[in-house]
Amino acid sequence: MTDKWAKLYLMISEHQSIVSVSCLQMACIEIINSFRNKMLSPVVIFTILLICSCMINAQKFTVKTQNEEETIIMDTITYSNFTVEGNFSLNPSPLYLFIHSKDNKLAEPQNAFIVLKNEATTNGIWKSKGSFGVSGVFLGKTTVLLNLQNSNSEILASGEMAVKVVRPKRVIDTVFTSTVATLVSIIYINFGCALNWKEVYSSVKKPIGPAIGFVGQFVFMPLISFGLGRLVFPNDPQMQLGLFFTGISPGGGASNVWVAILNGNIHQSITMTTINTFCAFGMMPLWLFTLGAIIFEEAKLEVPYRQISTYAVALVVPLLIGYLLQRFCKRVSNFFVRILKAFSGLLILFIVIFAIVSNLYLFKIFSWQIIVGGMGLPWLGYILAYVLAKLFKQSKELCLTIAVETGVQNTGIAIFLLRFALPQPEADITTVVPVYVAMMTPVPLMCLVLYQRITARCCASAEKTALLDKDQPVTEQVSNDNLFTLSDKDAV
Repeated sequence: MTDKWAKLYLMISEHQSIVSVSCLQMACIEIINSFRNKMLSPVVIFTILLICSCMINAQKFTVKTQNEEETIIMDTITYSNFTVEGNFSLNPSPLYLFIHSKDNKLAEPQNAFIVLKNEATTNGIWKSKGSFGVSGVFLGKTTVLLNLQNSNSEILASGEMAVKVVRPKRVIDTVFTSTVATLVSIIYINFGCALNWKEVYSSVKKPIGPAIGFVGQFVFMPLISFGLGRLVFPNDPQMQLGLFFTGISPGGGASNVWVAILNGNIHQSITMTTINTFCAFGMMPLWLFTLGAIIFEEAKLEVPYRQISTYAVALVVPLLIGYLLQRFCKRVSNFFVRILKAFSGLLILFIVIFAIVSNLYLFKIFSWQIIVGGMGLPWLGYILAYVLAKLFKQSKELCLTIAVETGVQNTGIAIFLLRFALPQPEADITTVVPVYVAMMTPVPLMCLVLYQRITARCCASAEKTALLDKDQPVTEQVSNDNLFTLSDKDAV
């Protein structure tokens, strides 16, 4: 008998949402009759357990959205469907759905308050369906929360939907991405044409300068970018990623231009740029798949192993084309070498200006953290590389060259990898960091150029004054001699 009641209890418990109301009524009647007869039968035990179970699960609801993640185009509204289901033992009070976003700066619900209507026809069952709108305010990821409440403001159930806000596809974005890829390929053809294996070989024989540059470029800069990103963007792994991509990029071709302007060692500069460019094919993936994996995990992104490896290897192709031109087409190779410095400077300038013009909306997310990150990465690179070179007793000229080679990053490569390797909206958001690094990199270099010019003028002026002061007594003596001569003639 007891086994039968146990099986019946389990069966009813499994289908409690249907029988909860009727079971409660029958159970109450059974308990009253048992107490009247002063009997504690299995029926009484069963009904007591059933009442407890029904009371515990008297009102059990779930809130679900049709899609776990919704992609919304910026400045548009997307509507999503929701379903509220549940069971209740007594007549429920009116139910309401409150919708809000974790970050209204990214996505904002249009109808934040919805009165629900029970569409179920079975007693004890609740079922409601509807839709709500979410407006894409700005690029990024956030979560929309759906809270089911009764008239007493008690939260009965909650649901959530991940929201990703992206930009609409524009022609200018396609042009920008294609142009960056083309220009980066051309600059690597230039590098291939400018390779001077004799200088590389002589530098390798005495590798102190290039070794210091390598340590600065591929040890200091990645660690600075990682640590600085964690410091200034502690809760924003996407910005950390943008700074880290910039820090692991090789030295920019613009470093050769700045070394020439600042009267550094241009031969060592080109050699270090060449060596670092080759090393970047191995060092960039190494850093991305180690320290970078930590940031990718926090950003809830998969490390794009294939994309990064593909694009890193793809840069070898234009480099080989340039080398073949150097070997077999001297005239074309010489032309590319002549325009290398100017083209490198124009490339960086073009990419930065084009990135700013095509992504003006990114200035909305400029903050003191981005300013500190944009300044801190290149400026700390200059300082630490210069100090390291000084510790190894390098000449002032070579210290300056190593500092510039370390601090000037190829932000074009960083933007190139971010645009191609990351999905949206991460690719757009992270681009703001290398753009701002490129804007802040020349500031101390321009100040140094100005200082050199002022110092040179002051020194030239001081030398001229010293020469004039030195010549003045002789002039006065000649003048006096003439006077004496005239006086003698007059006396005669």
